[in-house]
Amino acid sequence: MKHIAVAVDGPAGAGKSSVSKAVAKDLGYTYIDTGAMYRCVALFAIDNGIDIQTDRAALINRLDEIKIALKNENNAQRVYLNDKDVSERIRRADVSVGASDVAVIPEVRARLVEMQREMAKTDNVIMDGRDICAYVLPDAQVKIFLTASVDARAKRRYDEMRGGGIECDFEKIKAEIEYRDKNDSSRAVSPLKKADDAVLLDTTELDFGQVTEKMKELIRNVL
Repeated sequence: MKHIAVAVDGPAGAGKSSVSKAVAKDLGYTYIDTGAMYRCVALFAIDNGIDIQTDRAALINRLDEIKIALKNENNAQRVYLNDKDVSERIRRADVSVGASDVAVIPEVRARLVEMQREMAKTDNVIMDGRDICAYVLPDAQVKIFLTASVDARAKRRYDEMRGGGIECDFEKIKAEIEYRDKNDSSRAVSPLKKADDAVLLDTTELDFGQVTEKMKELIRNVL
């Protein structure tokens, strides 16, 4: 079988991570969660008292201290920041907003893209994020832009957090998603947009199983 790289882009809360993770598991591919990597950088800033809004230089000067690992343990992916399991912590609201803020810093993006490309060199991979199709993996055989309405994305995130026992407010989550949409689409470096050669997959009216099947169908078409 030839080497396959699957690039998945889309806005916050579109389900990129959960769908990509499930498809990778079904097909035996390696899943690379780039969003988790940006969340790790944001968490590093938070834990080290670095204000991203006022002192980007402090973060840039410490990027070499950030070590990120994605590991499959007990049939699930775990995210490690400097050897500490942060899989749950990086999903909280403060880190979500921070991830969008650090993603506009060119030096952060350059550092993480270097990591991501190295991860994609040896295996069949599914990688999701904001600029995977056009920038990180421009030669990927399969490119997908996964999206949904703001209300649908907010509802899914709300249900996910409540299901995990995290108290949350729907309107606040919706406002955070709208903030991230604006931030991600208007940034100067690699703004969020659909690549010309990516397939648009709108999941507003689709359930999880339908989305995963559609993605697997797109991948099988290139095998």
